[in-house]
Amino acid sequence: MSNKKTKIVVIDDHQLFREGVKRILDFEPTFEVVAEGDDGEEALAIVETNNPDVVIMDINMPNVNGVEATKQLVEANPQTKVIILSIHDDENYVTHALKTGARGYLLKEMDADTLIEAVKVVAEGGSYLHPKVTHNLVNEYRRLAISGTAPKGQVAAIEIRRPLHILTRRECEVLQMLADGKSNRGIGEGLFISEKTVKNHVSNILQKMSVNDRTQAVVVAIKNGWVEVR
Repeated sequence: MSNKKTKIVVIDDHQLFREGVKRILDFEPTFEVVAEGDDGEEALAIVETNNPDVVIMDINMPNVNGVEATKQLVEANPQTKVIILSIHDDENYVTHALKTGARGYLLKEMDADTLIEAVKVVAEGGSYLHPKVTHNLVNEYRRLAISGTAPKGQVAAIEIRRPLHILTRRECEVLQMLADGKSNRGIGEGLFISEKTVKNHVSNILQKMSVNDRTQAVVVAIKNGWVEVR
């Protein structure tokens, strides 16, 4: 097993919040915060100097905001993995951030487990959306589907057909809870199983559905009418 640590840069103009994020990350032995900054304008220089695996970027900052800074970072280095931090759960903010190259989108109301999980997923090449954001996007997708304004060929079936041809019943339950916007801890509490068992179920779901991350799994499930939007 590799002992290589995930190098992280934190960019946020609120020092107290930034310090809180750093303290959470420092509790994870496989993480190392190598630098920090308080302005999107200096993010590019910080990243070039420190070559981090993951950049955690506040969306609202003076001079250059997080989305514009992400765009610059990704254009300069397409392999840069950025997680946006935001107070906004509106799908317009989320889609704009993702279009500029962000790999993750977290709300500042996140708990420590969600932050750590997001960094691990993004560092491994996946994408991660805050569970509440995922739920909002799913609701918006279903609203468009029902109204007939979703893109042609992407209207999810209203009748729910569980994918028992590829997933076990327990995996179907976990997939539904992913669509409900539950974190791994929330799924574990709801099904009375450990977080480790939840992670194993999620890994199996991703492999069987041939997707890279939980967000893609939810999108595919919605398109195929495999989950309810509640």
